[in-house]
Amino acid sequence: MKATILHAPGDIRLDEVPDPVLVAPTDALVRVTASCVCGSDLWPYRGINDVTEPTRIGHEFVGIVEEVGAEVRSLRPGDFVIAPFMYSDNTCPHCRVGIQSRCSHGGFWGGNDRDGVLADGGQGEYVRVPLADGTLVSTREVPDDSLVPSLLTLSDVMGTGWHAGVAAKVSEGDTVVVVGDGAVGLSGVLAAARMGAERIIALSRRASRQAVARDFGATDVVEVRGDEAVAAVKELTDGVGADAVLECVGTNESMHTAIAVARPGATVGYVGVPHGIEYPVRDMFVRNVGIAGGIAPARQYLPQLRDDVLAGTINPGAVFDLELPLSEVAEAYAAMDERRAIKSLLRP
Repeated sequence: MKATILHAPGDIRLDEVPDPVLVAPTDALVRVTASCVCGSDLWPYRGINDVTEPTRIGHEFVGIVEEVGAEVRSLRPGDFVIAPFMYSDNTCPHCRVGIQSRCSHGGFWGGNDRDGVLADGGQGEYVRVPLADGTLVSTREVPDDSLVPSLLTLSDVMGTGWHAGVAAKVSEGDTVVVVGDGAVGLSGVLAAARMGAERIIALSRRASRQAVARDFGATDVVEVRGDEAVAAVKELTDGVGADAVLECVGTNESMHTAIAVARPGATVGYVGVPHGIEYPVRDMFVRNVGIAGGIAPARQYLPQLRDDVLAGTINPGAVFDLELPLSEVAEAYAAMDERRAIKSLLRP
């Protein structure tokens, strides 16, 4: 089959690789019908995360179950399934309290599983899914094609934006600030709106992303960064600050902005992968500003968000503004790296 491999920073290729097969009785084989490029994929693509050897890449995909192992009970061939960005058994002590992202037996796509066998990256034609019962969420029937982009976001970005809202304790009537206008930040806007926030202030400097943010429920847009952004939020909130803040970037500047715009007693829900962050602990201490979040347990939120998508309650697929065939995966990466696209969707 063909699968995406990152050979070196900036060098992304679609290569021929061995077809996956069932290895464990708990495996499933999925034919990928849609996948995508994530903002976190750009860290190694840009060389910010080390790339020491050719590596399978991609962790967001949906598809059709082709085959299941002898011990798989919840899935059958022909099912349409959504794969979270990590696989998990959904039964370990961490999974049972809703933190599947720290499953004792789970792992990431594109690397070896606990038995040393490759779990294929999502940006390919097929994926061997370990722990299939605990990982994959099915719609049973193949959904209308118009719903596929939104269902695909549930692999990662919508679940991650939702996790930011949960961690920040967004409540009905709140004023919420969302730091970051990538697909996760925009999903955070949508999550805050779904959670009942009355006012949502999106920090964004790009017109195309501002339009999606407003469509998702943003009531205000702040187009500046750093101290200027903090001042703008304070002005919009009569000097009070936000009841909840969603940090969806992961840089030191974005985190400091998120903390600074939080009102005393508020919580910053952070889901941006941290890079070089130093927390202003004394300021947080004085103002009783909390920090919560981390790697989103996308599997925990998937059933609820799947039902919302199927019911037409949310349409997170609007974050995709570029669709390409898998054969053009290099352009999908380049477009996001150069900010010509918010998020790239790939079809076989």
